[in-house]
Order: sequence, then C-alpha cells, then structure tokens
Amino acid sequence: MNKSGLIEAIAESADLTKSDAGRALEAVIEAITEALKRGHTVSLVGFGTFAVKDREARQGRNPQTGDAITIKAAKIPSFKAGKALKDALQ
Repeated sequence: MNKSGLIEAIAESADLTKSDAGRALEAVIEAITEALKRGHTVSLVGFGTFAVKDREARQGRNPQTGDAITIKAAKIPSFKAGKALKDALQ
C-alpha cells in the first residue's frame, strides 16, 4: 500500500473526504517528524514507538576501489512495533 492507498483507506474508514483524510495523514506525519526532531519519542499504544537512535561512525569500504573509508555518525529514525500490532500479524 502506498500513500494514496492509505489516504483512501482512511477516508473510507473514517467517513471523510479524500482531501480531509490526506490533510489528516499529513498532519500526523508532520507531528511525528517534529517530535523526533526535538529528540522526543512518539508512542502509540498498541501500534508502536517511533524514536531517534544514534549510529556511531564506522569503517567501511568503497565498493569500486576497495579503499577503506570512514562512514560518519548519524541520527536515524527507528520504529518498534507494539504488542497489539505484532499479535495482529500472527
């Protein structure tokens, strides 16, 4: 399912127009993104938790030349599924 399919499903499930469902989805995505930028976690009970993790710098290899390179440290988004979501998939 892509974003437009998700918008259609939200619109049908919540009895909204597609444009209202699209704006609602954009608002949710924006709120989660802003919270993660501020260093907060976002927990949706039963669904899961969005967080930011720090990935340390590490050594890698240039695949074309085989030379060793340093891969910079980075902040990466992570998602941990909640129990209800895990149970729903079994």
